[in-house]
Amino acid sequence: MLKLFQSIFGRETEKERYPESLIEAAIERAVDGTDSRLRLVSGYKKQLRPAIIHAIDHVVALVERTPPPVAAGRADYRSEQRLTALFASADHMLEVFGNGDVLKAFRDGALGSSERVTAMLLAERTEKKILGKDLVGDRVQNDVAQVVINFGGHRLVEPTKDEVHTRRQLKRRGFDHLLTLALKRMTEDRVQRADLSQQRDLLRRKLSTLKRGGWSFEAQEGARSDPEALTTELQAIESELAKLGSDSGLLKARLDTLIDLLGQAEQQLWASDLVVHLDRMNIQRDAQDPSAHRIELLELQNAAGRHLVALMVSLLPAELPPPKDLSALAARYLG
Repeated sequence: MLKLFQSIFGRETEKERYPESLIEAAIERAVDGTDSRLRLVSGYKKQLRPAIIHAIDHVVALVERTPPPVAAGRADYRSEQRLTALFASADHMLEVFGNGDVLKAFRDGALGSSERVTAMLLAERTEKKILGKDLVGDRVQNDVAQVVINFGGHRLVEPTKDEVHTRRQLKRRGFDHLLTLALKRMTEDRVQRADLSQQRDLLRRKLSTLKRGGWSFEAQEGARSDPEALTTELQAIESELAKLGSDSGLLKARLDTLIDLLGQAEQQLWASDLVVHLDRMNIQRDAQDPSAHRIELLELQNAAGRHLVALMVSLLPAELPPPKDLSALAARYLG
């Protein structure tokens, strides 16, 4: 079960030239990541194989289309318009990078001495309509309708020592995200028997646990746990599912759900180019406006209606502020 928190993309993969070991690992990961009782369905591997390969094709292509990392040091902030759009200041940017739980864990680990760290930055984009001052013709006019684009909820995922390793981890996360969507669909199946309600609740617990283990691009539900603790939690859920027995018809339906979703991976998780023209206050402008800067970003979207701006960054750990000591802050305010 601990393998659920390891990557199946152990080395570079090429579309339509995957080693058999990768396909086999992906099949077993898909089963373990949804309902492990699917192994009771006769021929589950053969049935899953085409959909698995299709899903791998999709996530590999999705990650490979991601632009190279952007240098995100203090000296890079003013000259890189994507960074000035995403962050209010260089200090804000470095504070966000330094306070990420994933990055702190990386920094404290064996790779903490790396000169640079590559990671994927995710942020939520919102648009707000306001009335503000603007130059209309040659006169300043009040109450002009404007649209401000803001970016919030910044977080880093898959920080590693270089771009190659981060891309491998992103492929794993993309594949796992598809599995969480399949598991979510299984939890929403109509309950027709009393024990199915219990199964649904167990699968929901499993979905929440996997998300906390980094199986999704969405924000984590609850505090991030270490792999061993998550494995123990998952094993308990699997044991409870096993006690409920199996229904061949139900399991076949769930296998069909998994096959259908992975076979339509491009309709479940995709990326689109986001081009906006913003001034220094992040107010949307016409492309011909002299105050407008053309900002090109990538936006991840899924079938659940979620969308996140994604930008791969290369940062300098030496520039990051020390992590905040929350206990010391609390003592200061309470003392």
